Amino acid sequence: MARLSDRDRARLPDSAFAYIDSKGNRRLPINDESHVRNALARFDQVAFEDDAARERARKRLLNAAKRYRIVPVGFITGQIRTERRFGAEDLASLPTGLVTFLFTDIEGSTALLQQLGDGYATLLNDVRRIIRRAVQRVGGREVDTRADEFFAAFEATIPALQAAVSLQRTLGTRTWPDGLQCRVRAGIHTGRPTLTESGYVGLSVNAAARICWVGHGGQIVVSGTAKTALEGPMPDGVALRSLGRHALPGLTRPESLYQVEAKGLLTEFPPLRTGNTPQPAT
Repeated sequence: MARLSDRDRARLPDSAFAYIDSKGNRRLPINDESHVRNALARFDQVAFEDDAARERARKRLLNAAKRYRIVPVGFITGQIRTERRFGAEDLASLPTGLVTFLFTDIEGSTALLQQLGDGYATLLNDVRRIIRRAVQRVGGREVDTRADEFFAAFEATIPALQAAVSLQRTLGTRTWPDGLQCRVRAGIHTGRPTLTESGYVGLSVNAAARICWVGHGGQIVVSGTAKTALEGPMPDGVALRSLGRHALPGLTRPESLYQVEAKGLLTEFPPLRTGNTPQPAT
């Protein structure tokens, strides 16, 4: 990455930086792809003035990552690990061994924030409440909630599917302020993570976040690994449609991906945001 000269840096608008402190100092340039990647790596090294400033910078950085089609999974899961510490009781309640993860996030959250302003907090709380209820109803455990992202863990794959279908059905019937559209993408993956005092770590966590990221609002994407881990018949009226095998950033082998189809869910979506041509599913 070419280092910005003082002259080039001064020419950049404020929008080309993720963080501007109260004194006008501009940090974490996000003017191009290489600087966005550098800002993602350096984010935790910046001393922010307060939590609100940190969150504003984080949103700007994630929005820039989306613009350059960068999957910032290491950044997202790193925030989960560094910002939350679980007590002994919390850790004891989380499933171990073979675990199924559900990741969700709101599609176009930055645009919604810009349109709603202070009203975005109410929308975000409503979305979180819907997701939380769907997860709790089937015995899932909330691992973390950060901005528009929700991370939950399940002892088995079927409850995760049930929760995802339930939340999408509920969100699909909601009306939002000013006629805005609010849709959530969801990803489901199964693996054997390591559980630490900071929560789950491991490749399976990264994979689950990536699988969520490549989907679209209203869509539920399930990995072939999660499909293989199904411990019984699919819930009534729920089916999995193959989307082929996709190479996902950071994973050594292509992953078979499936779309959940059920009554009350959207069925037509653009191609997955993987940037590659899918291979036939195995």
